[in-house]
Amino acid sequence: MYKVIVITDPETADGFRFAGVSVVPVDTKEAAREQVKILLDDPDAGILAVNESFYNALDEKTMERIDKVYRPIVIPLPVKETVEMAGERRAYLARLIHRAVGFDITLRSRET
Repeated sequence: MYKVIVITDPETADGFRFAGVSVVPVDTKEAAREQVKILLDDPDAGILAVNESFYNALDEKTMERIDKVYRPIVIPLPVKETVEMAGERRAYLARLIHRAVGFDITLRSRET
């Protein structure tokens, strides 16, 4: 069975540990880049979730490699500041969905 591995800052690492996933806490974008490169070769990694600020700092070569590998699936994790911006929430979710499924899906709120 493949593992879910989260690369995030030390402040949010414990929350992911409580959720039962493997966590790699890093303090810098450089350390995150190195961990992503290492974990791309981990045969047990199924999903690699990377703190969005670290994900956005990945170099072009690493991003090209991510796009070419079958596994692990590498996804950005929204950081608190990103999720709390109400005006950007739908656009952010739409970008995540587009990356995951390859096309745009319109998000509408449910009216009760």
